[in-house]
Amino acid sequence: MTEEVAERVADAMFALSTPSRVQILGCLLEGPRTVSDLVEALNMEQSAVSHQLRVLREHRLVSAEREGRMRVYGLYDDDVVALLESAVRHVERRTRASQRLTGRLRRSSG
Repeated sequence: MTEEVAERVADAMFALSTPSRVQILGCLLEGPRTVSDLVEALNMEQSAVSHQLRVLREHRLVSAEREGRMRVYGLYDDDVVALLESAVRHVERRTRASQRLTGRLRRSSG
């Protein structure tokens, strides 16, 4: 991996380093949404959602299309979908492994 590629990957991962941005991406996994839809689904302020969407757009994780006076946001491409789904599977596996370990430790000390 070249240094340039490593920097670009790190930059994309930076965009995923905020839970609110990940939550927005999670909502967009279900389909395209307007800012209003995201505000309602996530119970966040409109200004916060707009700010996070700007960061996600800059990192090409989301795209926006105009529909009349509104913008509808969606995941940028199938690679973003795959990245999110893979990250969720990774976290779920880690969580299950940690829970199994905790259960074994409790049984052995009890």
